[in-house]
Amino acid sequence: MYGSQHYGSQSHGQHGHSRPNSHTAPPVHHSGHGYQGGYRDHYQQQHGPPPGADPQLWQWFSAVASDRSGSISLTELQTALINGNWTSFDLDTVKMLMGIFDTDRSGTINYTEFAGLWKYISDWQNVFRHFDRDRSGSIEGRELAEALRSFGYNLSPPLLTLIEHKYASALSTGYGPPPGITFDRFVRACVVVKTLTEAFQRVDNDGDGWVQLNYEQFMSIVLSAP
Repeated sequence: MYGSQHYGSQSHGQHGHSRPNSHTAPPVHHSGHGYQGGYRDHYQQQHGPPPGADPQLWQWFSAVASDRSGSISLTELQTALINGNWTSFDLDTVKMLMGIFDTDRSGTINYTEFAGLWKYISDWQNVFRHFDRDRSGSIEGRELAEALRSFGYNLSPPLLTLIEHKYASALSTGYGPPPGITFDRFVRACVVVKTLTEAFQRVDNDGDGWVQLNYEQFMSIVLSAP
């Protein structure tokens, strides 16, 4: 299964709202952290879940927060989030998620922020499973085009190829199609396309698909992308 996730553009929430169930893998790795058993019980006794907290989600949050801070750092979040092939999330994707859900800009994720992140990733899991037609655990070629088109982005073949190569899960050998895009990179690719499209639309005042930008505006748009 995939790690705990909810992606960056809230507009995609309509593609899935199911809550995790007993068949959904916890969004954490349980190795090498020293937060199992008695320590975790002690942590929960000391800090306790917030009122109305989902008990299972609170348990997972407590497991990820391996110190007594009651919050999750960037490194802890990366360790907690896994793809279907059991690889950790790409660091740039984790930074993107931190930027979206660290609403108080503390540099860490508290339980409330973690709950939002979990919901976001759970929704994206539904999207990913829907478009991973061949159940390969990655998104390739036509699957990518179909997914982006369903979001309203009708990109040209050269742009789709560029995205495939940029977000491929491994380096391309130059022969045959590029490697597929894993779940974490698929989320980031979709968020980047959404972010850049909306930035372009804000300066395309007459909606004709053409804009005139100076160097400062161009750099600002590109560097603001996740």
